[in-house]
Amino acid sequence: MDRREPVRGDEAALDRLWARGRLIDVDPAGRASVSPSGTVLTSATPHAEPRPEGAVLLGAEDEVGYWARRVTAEDGGPEWQDLRQAGALLTDTDAGLFTTAVGLLSWHDQSSFCPFCGTRTRAVRAGWTRHCDGCGQEHYPRTDPAVICLVHDGADQVVLARQPTWPPGRYSVLAGFVEMGESLESCVAREVAEEIGVPVTDIRYLGSQPWPFPRSLMVGFHAVADPAEPLIPADGEIEAAHWVSRQQVRDALADGGAAHGFALPGPASIAHRMLEAWAA
Repeated sequence: MDRREPVRGDEAALDRLWARGRLIDVDPAGRASVSPSGTVLTSATPHAEPRPEGAVLLGAEDEVGYWARRVTAEDGGPEWQDLRQAGALLTDTDAGLFTTAVGLLSWHDQSSFCPFCGTRTRAVRAGWTRHCDGCGQEHYPRTDPAVICLVHDGADQVVLARQPTWPPGRYSVLAGFVEMGESLESCVAREVAEEIGVPVTDIRYLGSQPWPFPRSLMVGFHAVADPAEPLIPADGEIEAAHWVSRQQVRDALADGGAAHGFALPGPASIAHRMLEAWAA
């Protein structure tokens, strides 16, 4: 999808993209209507409907604009799903559209007032900027970077841990937000030490995933730790942490995501892909 950044301030171009566009509705819970197959977002053609003030341009393909808007809560029918439910089944294009829509609309919900002077802001540039008429400041969508790290022993064991708020049996790899003045690699080392009490080496980048809950970017790494070091779960943050064998992870993947008393993160997440790749 071409994001069409150069035309975000061109009202005539935006009107053309709207007239030939597709509109995706997203409710306050971050859900959109999905086709019965689960692979395509359900979108409407605006036709002659005027472009609403809150519509945001997600991008365009073959001069067809793709837009999103916030709607009131729906009845919760099975066709309305969030990214955790539908993300792994959607086409790459629709998953990208849905991710952008959820993150951008969430930012608008939380950015009604200028943090400099307190004046109410208004959306401009097709929803990619908010302007304050009080002090003239312009505000842009925030992305909060977080690292997520698969800690292994360099052989056939990996650390899986769980937070106390997760569903029973759910385990995943370790993650945490990047702090001010910190590199991504330094964050990996700090977060692993804080969460399970072990040092890591050989920190290497794997990939990334936008994660709009509400506006994160998950940056994936793997690192090596010594399994002889005792795992010390952070009080109140990590309920349990264990070394798990590659075969146990393979068994869980083969059995639909759960085996040996633990359940892996859902297939829409980068955590699942990291574990899947390591197990293979």
